[in-house]
Amino acid sequence: MRKFLAFALVFVLLIGIAGCSGKGGTANNNPQTTNTQPPATVKNKAFKEAEAELLESLQPLPKASQKYKIAALLITLANPFWVTVKEGYEDAAREYGVTVDVMSAPKEDDVNSQLETLKTIVSKDYNAIAISAITPFNLVPGVAAATKKGIPVVAVGTSVDQEAATRAGARVQAFITSNFEDQGKLGAEYIIKKIGAGKVAIIEGLPGAAQSEARKTGAKKAFEGNKDITLVAIQPGNWDRQKAYNIAANLIQAHPDLKGIFCANDVMALGAVEALKAAGKKDQVTVVGVDFIDDARKSIAKGELDASVAMSPYLFGKGGLILALKVLEGHEIKQEIYWTPLAIVDRENVNSFEGWK
Repeated sequence: MRKFLAFALVFVLLIGIAGCSGKGGTANNNPQTTNTQPPATVKNKAFKEAEAELLESLQPLPKASQKYKIAALLITLANPFWVTVKEGYEDAAREYGVTVDVMSAPKEDDVNSQLETLKTIVSKDYNAIAISAITPFNLVPGVAAATKKGIPVVAVGTSVDQEAATRAGARVQAFITSNFEDQGKLGAEYIIKKIGAGKVAIIEGLPGAAQSEARKTGAKKAFEGNKDITLVAIQPGNWDRQKAYNIAANLIQAHPDLKGIFCANDVMALGAVEALKAAGKKDQVTVVGVDFIDDARKSIAKGELDASVAMSPYLFGKGGLILALKVLEGHEIKQEIYWTPLAIVDRENVNSFEGWK
């Protein structure tokens, strides 16, 4: 899990020099095909540097081709993080001249719907499939079906449990992600630096989801490893803004001297901020989220949300499509995991992240 460190440190140094909406929504199982229009141009310097680092790690890059049809299965388009992943897929498809159909589950915890969508994808004529599993286990049967049919599968952001996959005869041929445990660690360390000492809490995402468990673990280790910090609660917010609001409201009632809350994504962090504002306690509690969605950027700029751990959902999608094409072209997959960069964004450097995707 440490292979990304050199990459991430380069990116964090760059930033130093420069300066997953709530639950709900409708299903998006109608594929959206993309193979026209030029790819979007991203002008943000920090983003372009991060993209260049990732593309270098993916060398040699695949050739442009009209013949491939790729399916991409996201977690949900009810969260703006995954909407940006979709943009990455679509822009990469235009760049490489291939077709991508992007689908998702209706909600971030709808494990059954996501599996059924994958099974439908496997029954179609796709050359490769990119998946982002809600949990490490829910898509294993679908990946096994794809493997049996000879359709290569790559994982983007989240993958499947290796032991369960091996037992089921399921194979994931390449994986691109971010270090979720380090996201929790970075967020917790930011809180520790800001408060010095005191009581803190963690609002995790969906229990059992890989990114939620890892972020919780990273934050928990950082908090418990500091003798001046007391971790008073870990509660699941299930990626839901209203649930996080309620948890934060209850936390500040139970612990009036609470000083910090780490939330496993920005959606929940924004809910926590609203609860603290309503209680007149925001100035005393440092809140940090993960994902750096646009609403988080705006909140940070206004001085409300204290910070977010930024990664690039756009590069998840772009890198995922490139990996699928590399597998189809028979490239050697040189890394067990391809890593995307991390950085902390707060009010001091948020302007340098304008245009980040």
